[in-house]
Amino acid sequence: MAFANLLKALISDSLDPCCRKILQDVGLQVVEKQNLSKEELIAELQDCEGLIVRSATKVTADVINAAEKLQVVGRAGTGMDNVDLEAVTRKGNLVMNTPNGNSLSAAELTCGMIMSTSFCFLKHTKLFSAYSHCIY
Repeated sequence: MAFANLLKALISDSLDPCCRKILQDVGLQVVEKQNLSKEELIAELQDCEGLIVRSATKVTADVINAAEKLQVVGRAGTGMDNVDLEAVTRKGNLVMNTPNGNSLSAAELTCGMIMSTSFCFLKHTKLFSAYSHCIY
């Protein structure tokens, strides 16, 4: 399947406005609608070649099979739990995600949690030592 004929894309979850602008700058017509039911999503996709989702939208086999013009599904984020990869592949559509999109945020959170734990470590060590005779 050729992916050169993308004319319209649906963004069905909340995304930064710059994403819409990037797509529009390359000539795509972009529709943004959130909190769609499965039936509403299928109806919106009838004239869309692209679908961009995050975690809220469930891209099921029913949705994929009913969206005859759909050529590409983009997942803005990691993981593909909400996209039926088997159905997308069977239909010959392209699927993409951003697997390293939140790596920096995850690293920052981890460092913050380590620092938070270390602040209380000395206090808890002293408390544990005070009651260690009760353990044995």
